[in-house]
Amino acid sequence: MRLLVVEDDRDLNRQVSAALEAAGYAVDRSFDGEDGWFRGDTEPYDAIVLDLGLPKRDGISILEAWRKAGRTTPVLILTARDRWSEKVQGIDAGADDYVAKPFHMEEVLARLRALLRRAAGHATSDLAVGPVRLDARAGRVTVDGAAVKLTSHEYRLLSYLMHHAGRIISRSEIVEHLYEQDFDRDSNTIEVFIGRLRKKLGVDIIKTARGLGYVVGIEDEGGATAR
Repeated sequence: MRLLVVEDDRDLNRQVSAALEAAGYAVDRSFDGEDGWFRGDTEPYDAIVLDLGLPKRDGISILEAWRKAGRTTPVLILTARDRWSEKVQGIDAGADDYVAKPFHMEEVLARLRALLRRAAGHATSDLAVGPVRLDARAGRVTVDGAAVKLTSHEYRLLSYLMHHAGRIISRSEIVEHLYEQDFDRDSNTIEVFIGRLRKKLGVDIIKTARGLGYVVGIEDEGGATAR
């Protein structure tokens, strides 16, 4: 999953970004409203953390512009604890949730997990396809109950595929949603990671749709792919 953090306080931006990266997300950072709006308008983020008090362009006008342009990316806004009116404005402008400053990082992570799973149509953070289980809250993957050790990139890839189980995901979509903007996005690395995942999982849940991409699922008796 690829996220954007738009926060002008550089220390706070760094802290939030570091926590998200440690949780297995690819993170881009923005420090003012103009840059934040542009990135959110042109890049396919899975979720955005948006401060409201930004230089150059405020968070409310950014959010309104995204929604007016049809951008449906889940947005978690950051507000001052004593500014209840900002929370109302943010929700009315199209925010999906909010966190009041100062906040505990675990709350930000929990609310983002909720936004991501709702966007993908899941009720819980525990995803399962056949014998493979992915606990997004703990960042843990198991096969038939046995833990599987994955690298951060392997985990990101499996997480994205499992969040969208049953749907064919193209290589270009994987690259766009797995790597930060300044990462060297060589599509050949996807094949390498897919190969490693298949070997580590030891079960055939990642299917290749020739010329189209990959899909996670198990085949039923009729040959169709199901979650």
